[in-house]
Amino acid sequence: MLVIPAHVPFTSNHGDQIFLSLSFCVFLNTGLHVFAAEIVCENLSKEECAFSISSAGKRCVLEKYTGNDGEEGEFKCTSSEVEVERLSEWIEIEECIQSCGLDRNSVGISSDSLLDPQFTAKLCASPCFDNCPNVVDLYFNLAAGEGIDI
Repeated sequence: MLVIPAHVPFTSNHGDQIFLSLSFCVFLNTGLHVFAAEIVCENLSKEECAFSISSAGKRCVLEKYTGNDGEEGEFKCTSSEVEVERLSEWIEIEECIQSCGLDRNSVGISSDSLLDPQFTAKLCASPCFDNCPNVVDLYFNLAAGEGIDI
């Protein structure tokens, strides 16, 4: 957020100063939307994919494909059928990956980690629970779907 000190006048007229400040705020408000790119899961890198949400509100999942010869293949990011109600256009930040005990290389979406007491302790700890709404939403919905109380 840009803060313009009150003691530095733009013009000699206070009304002009307010107009310029409001115009600048409107420019910032509309300008950010122009430069924001649409998030499409299939366009995300391996490092961005897991725990991201597309512009369409679908969770992105990392999938590992094997070659026709059975050799280990490459990772690809795809859209899942899981829709998120309150969030979209979200690439999870590294701080949440670390504080919630997640792995960027997680393939698919699974509730298996909910059975690990160390994982649930990190998920429910303040650094994750209070600051990472995407992660909390994902795992609390997975838990509810499995009938697990966290």
